[in-house]
Amino acid sequence: MNISLAIILGLTGAVSWGAADFAARFASRQVGAYRTLFFMQFFGFLALSAYLKSAGGFSHGIAPGWHPWAMAVAAGLLNVLASLALYHSFEHGTLSIVGPVSSSYPALTVALSLLSGERIHAVRAAGLAVTLVGVILAATSFAQSKSTPAEKDAQRANPNHANGALDAETKSSRAHLSTGVGWAICAALGFGVLFWFLGFHVVPAVGSAVSVWVMRLTALVSLSLAAAPAQQTLRLPGGKVWWLLLAVGILDTAAFVANNAGLSTGQVSVVSVLASLYGAVTVLLAWIFLRERLERSQWLGISLIFIGIVLVSL
Repeated sequence: MNISLAIILGLTGAVSWGAADFAARFASRQVGAYRTLFFMQFFGFLALSAYLKSAGGFSHGIAPGWHPWAMAVAAGLLNVLASLALYHSFEHGTLSIVGPVSSSYPALTVALSLLSGERIHAVRAAGLAVTLVGVILAATSFAQSKSTPAEKDAQRANPNHANGALDAETKSSRAHLSTGVGWAICAALGFGVLFWFLGFHVVPAVGSAVSVWVMRLTALVSLSLAAAPAQQTLRLPGGKVWWLLLAVGILDTAAFVANNAGLSTGQVSVVSVLASLYGAVTVLLAWIFLRERLERSQWLGISLIFIGIVLVSL
């Protein structure tokens, strides 16, 4: 029974996160990653506060003492860092590349779960290896980069034009990380630790919905305090971007609640892997609406990521 519920909740989180990340791509490019994260957290906090008040969620299911709340705050801070990295990858990178790379976090979550006492069979171990290979391929571009007009003019003006052109060609043919992939890798590492921490330490003590509420409140406070030192603005954006921010906030919060409810079933590895399929949803939406194109090696890498995720979930 627990495994069936875990699968349903994990897939619910995947669909909600995939749609949220697709909307966040547009919002972050309009108002920046920092403001997108702040205002989506604000909308999610309001929606979850209304739900918890009506459902009496603050009055039961929470372990006594300050320690559970401190752990929930720590999870909130880690979520802020991972989410900022994720939204920076959306702001600067190709959605259908950074989405799958960031969604590879279960490789780390499962590894930490094993160290915490969960057992894994040979098929899941193979899935971890396939996922990591897929991340490397999806994150790397092997295509030659095209010279800009300014670079071409500089090469013509150079007396050693032939040698300069050869050096430029050799340099441009080297493999390089796709734009935004570094941020996506940081996000994957952060989320990998976060969901292990939630599943083993936070959700059992605080509950699925209340833990998300604390994380949202922690994000709002920390982002407000860090805005000035980080030279970020929290001024109100204008125009239709509010609808995007509202959508991101509601969808992301719903995904977290579903994910944490799934973690409470005790199937941390299964829920984390299934929820990470949000990358497939993001790629599908980017393919349909944005017509983003990838190199063959990157398509292979993305395919391996999803094959690995399936193997880990078996």
